[in-house]
Amino acid sequence: MSEKAEKAVLTFSKGYNCAQSVMSVFCEEYGLDLNTALKLTTGLGGGLRCGEVCGAVSGAIVALSLKCGFYIEGDVDQKNYCNAKTYEFIEKFIAEHKFIQCRELLGVDIRTPEDHRKPETREAHSKVCANLIRDAVRILESMEY
Repeated sequence: MSEKAEKAVLTFSKGYNCAQSVMSVFCEEYGLDLNTALKLTTGLGGGLRCGEVCGAVSGAIVALSLKCGFYIEGDVDQKNYCNAKTYEFIEKFIAEHKFIQCRELLGVDIRTPEDHRKPETREAHSKVCANLIRDAVRILESMEY
C-alpha cells in the first residue's frame, strides 16, 4: 500500500468521511490547503449523504479535477481532457468494484439520516470503506495526467 493510501485510511479512522480522506492526500500537492479541502468535501461522504456516488470516488474526482480541470473560458481541450480522465477513473473503479454507488458498495440502504445511524450501516462502513478509500487513492496514483 502506498504512503498516500495509508495516510488516507488513517484520516478516515480519525472520523473524516471517505471523500475527505481521499482528497486530503492530494489537495496540497495540487494547490489547495488541507482545511479548505476538508470543508469542500464534507458533504460528499456517504454518497452525498444519501447512498449515491461513493465518497471515495467523489473525493478522487475532486482531486483529479483540481489537478487537471479547466478554468479558462473556451478551453474546450482541457475540459475534454479532464472529462476523459474522470471517465477513466470511474471505469477503473467499476472494473474493481462493479459499482460507484455507495449503497451498492456497502450493501445497505443509506438514503436517510436515520439509515446512517443503524448498526448494520456502521458495520458496513467499518468493513468496506477503508478498502474503497485505499483503492481510489491507488487508482488515482496509477493514472497519468
